[in-house]
Amino acid sequence: MPELPEVETVRRGLAPTLVGARIARVETRRPDLRLPFPRNFVRNLEGRGVNALNRRAKYLIAGLDDGAALIAHLGMSGSFRIEGAEPVGGFAMPRSKNPAHDHVIFHLDGAKVIYNDPRRFGFMTLAKTAELDSLPFFARLGVEPLSDEFNAMTLVQLFVGKKTPLKAALLDQSLIAGLGNIYVCEALHRAGLAPDRPAAEVAAKESAANRLAAAIRAVLEEAIAAGGSSLRDHRQADGSLGYFQHNFRVYDREGAPCPEPSCKGIIERRVQNGRSTFCCPKCQR
Repeated sequence: MPELPEVETVRRGLAPTLVGARIARVETRRPDLRLPFPRNFVRNLEGRGVNALNRRAKYLIAGLDDGAALIAHLGMSGSFRIEGAEPVGGFAMPRSKNPAHDHVIFHLDGAKVIYNDPRRFGFMTLAKTAELDSLPFFARLGVEPLSDEFNAMTLVQLFVGKKTPLKAALLDQSLIAGLGNIYVCEALHRAGLAPDRPAAEVAAKESAANRLAAAIRAVLEEAIAAGGSSLRDHRQADGSLGYFQHNFRVYDREGAPCPEPSCKGIIERRVQNGRSTFCCPKCQR
């Protein structure tokens, strides 16, 4: 599933084309994705102007000129592409297109934004902007890890008394919104913290909380700058590949030497709560 950097990369790629544009026409080529489209979905979008394009965790939120918001989630394989406008992004690698999976087409004045989703695990819906925080999607989401509110003290407050393994706590969307498996593995390695260490131990040690908060922010910012990671289906809005997977220190590197210069450890793959965890048992403690 696309994680926060992939979704933020898509947002930044779409924004120059979408923001300020008018949605002249909308095509829905099926009645649903993971969820049915809301009643009057097409009618309520056509003719509307797009005032803003934001992200909350792994959701894209397009603010419309009538006070409504279009909410989109990419699911496992959803992606957007732009046709009829200059692509925005630092890469120019063409993407493959299968029109059989083009499920929603937004016709703008002079361009098209196309939503493609082979597995149809993504969804789109409409809501009033003023009521977003009360929706089930957003009501229980925690702090944004790239916001000004996120720092070492935030981690201390969130993790006090929690015996939950550190990795599980970081993946808890009600605590921190948008972190996923890949970037948690990467941040924990940078911070030198074991994924199965109790979260409360980080809360009790200021230096560990400082390292972890800094590592999370750095990993996410570097991944966004690189266009995300092109694992499986992810592409940017201009159709190009993300390259952060070439910078992975531990994720999907089972059996490889630890990249820390002073460490002689070997990267291990463990299973936590049914998910793969990659870490160095020697330098992550």
